[in-house]
Amino acid sequence: ASIGIGIGRDWSLCLTRRTMAQGPIVVGLFQGYFDEWLSLFETIPATALASIGIGIAIGVSVLGAAWGILTTGTSIVGAAIKAPRIRSKNLVSVIFCEAVAIYGVIMAIILQTKITPPDKFPEGPQAINWMMMRLMFSGYSVLNAGLTVGFSNLFCGICVGITGSGCALADAQQGSLFVKILIIEIFGSALGLFGVIVGIIMASPANFKTVD
Repeated sequence: ASIGIGIGRDWSLCLTRRTMAQGPIVVGLFQGYFDEWLSLFETIPATALASIGIGIAIGVSVLGAAWGILTTGTSIVGAAIKAPRIRSKNLVSVIFCEAVAIYGVIMAIILQTKITPPDKFPEGPQAINWMMMRLMFSGYSVLNAGLTVGFSNLFCGICVGITGSGCALADAQQGSLFVKILIIEIFGSALGLFGVIVGIIMASPANFKTVD
């Protein structure tokens, strides 16, 4: 029996019918022997992998931002009871945490633009195999980019939240410490930006549209 691996959305049905009409063929990344786990991963549509990566990029980034805001926000509110002067300037820590979620939103939009239907469907077994290899590569590229961005922003949000919490408490005790700890917080917030840069580079080879 023939094996047709879906590409996602309506493309999967079209490619499966085309493959079955052309006779027995195995479409996958490798020719020959398949391990069971490898066959399982190859049956996942490439667009599904990309969509999971996009969800992780935005979801985990928002989790990191929320965690950071929870940590630093409670400290600001608590310390402001005894030292009301810290309320305004320590909101910078909350802004840094919110920037982590913005990184995730930007990357999710960039990755979503990668998912487009192909221009045309290939003819012949070799062309179909080549198309599937490229689609799987693109799917995993977007998935790995989403993982990189999501978890880097998660740890960045935790870092900024804890540092911002310490900044608020220290500022309440001694105002001269605010600028010194804020510099440390700025370096912590740059960690999420590193993940965004690497994620863009990882996702740049992904191409779902053009069929060579």
